[in-house]
Amino acid sequence: MNPFNHLTRRQLLSRSACGIGTAALASLLTPDTSRAADQAEHLPGHLSQTHFPARAKRVIYLFMHGGPSQMEMFDYKPGLRKMHGKQIPDSVRGDQRLTGMTSGQASFPIASPQQFKFKQHGKSGAWVSELMPHLARRSDDICFIKSMHTEAINHDPAITLLQTGHQQPGRPSLGAWSSYGLGSENANLPSFVVLISDGSASRPTDPLYARLWGTGFLPSSHQGVNFRKSGDPVLYLSNAKGIDPASRRLILDGLADLNHQRYETEGDPEILTRIEQYEMAYRMQTSVPELTDLSSESASTLKMYGEDVTTPGTYAGNCLLARRLAERDVRFIQLYHRGWDQHYNLPSDIRLQCGDIDQPTAALLADLKQRGLLEETLIVWGGEFGRTAYSQGKLSTTDYGRDHHGRCFTMWMAGGGIKPGISYGETDELCYNVVNNPVHVHDLNATILRCMGIDHKKLTFKFQGRDYRLTDVEGNVVEAIMG
Repeated sequence: MNPFNHLTRRQLLSRSACGIGTAALASLLTPDTSRAADQAEHLPGHLSQTHFPARAKRVIYLFMHGGPSQMEMFDYKPGLRKMHGKQIPDSVRGDQRLTGMTSGQASFPIASPQQFKFKQHGKSGAWVSELMPHLARRSDDICFIKSMHTEAINHDPAITLLQTGHQQPGRPSLGAWSSYGLGSENANLPSFVVLISDGSASRPTDPLYARLWGTGFLPSSHQGVNFRKSGDPVLYLSNAKGIDPASRRLILDGLADLNHQRYETEGDPEILTRIEQYEMAYRMQTSVPELTDLSSESASTLKMYGEDVTTPGTYAGNCLLARRLAERDVRFIQLYHRGWDQHYNLPSDIRLQCGDIDQPTAALLADLKQRGLLEETLIVWGGEFGRTAYSQGKLSTTDYGRDHHGRCFTMWMAGGGIKPGISYGETDELCYNVVNNPVHVHDLNATILRCMGIDHKKLTFKFQGRDYRLTDVEGNVVEAIMG
């Protein structure tokens, strides 16, 4: 029976376009290659070459889930101290869309971060609060973007927009796009790895959905692999009881043969992806235990990251793991640190959150720099939005909370083609609206791709009759922050 007799038009076109994929499959099915678990190789992406010279070979994205308050950390506004407790002017708030948590408030009293002291640091003179003393010492390596803005006002749409370029689920994530476009430099590890940690704040952690590191309509081989905190870092990495490596190899070879036969019949490219993922899992049996074994790290390095660094699943531990992944040429490394949604108890909770991240983040920057990796590694730090200048609920001199605020917030970048030691963009005296050099979420994502040598308008994927891209139909590269 001719396998083309029952193919749809889309399947026919997909199969016709898979000559390269079949050639790649042949290498996977060759025993000498598939069994060489210690042999790293380049797995090419969709692009034959980058659109621009790439400044960043990889990205480490430090995502602060929940929306960290910019006023307590990086966006110094001394004028707020004079207005503590006063009503924020209607002219400043304008017709802003509010969340259901503050839309019914009778008043909007300004909450000044007056209990936190700010100082200028480094040659750049960057303003950083006392909450981040370690990171402040790295300020000359950092570009602070103080004019970020987004139209999303609740967590799920906001984080989905930042990570996938659209507020509604279903689009590929930034990490998946980078893997699809550029491929992998290490065949023994995933090109996209996800690490999750929980903060020390009292606020319950908001959920994180796997679709945030998913592939949407891209081939599923580009999805992020979430390393777990306990047991095997990746599910089913260890052989089942009674199965030795040789037996597993025979099983995988048999499965590959069956899947290849199925592919010849169906022509579905996802079958090739399935074979590739089985082979990746086999190679990871060797590469992942070596990756997570910290016995080769010096005592001085461990001390630099802090006392939690040897505890799996902590932010400190994940920062060190991120550096080790970067050394092994993993393309995209996504860290999520939860607990920043501080609607109440903000002064006490933000101290705890900053205590989690300050030393490890600074150590990651210093460690990459001393190893010569920072210039080719792009670091991105930030959350899905910022916090309001007014207090949510009751305001006192020592306690307050802040609601979600998308009109302005701060993110920062370092390494990988970004100018160090600068601040870009400006907010008004109440840290409520952007007044200079606004940077939208799409602009940020376009700039990240540009650092990796990709034109965000040209990395596309045709799905349901339309060419999709990460930045949808928007986005401009922020040329002023690129070195």
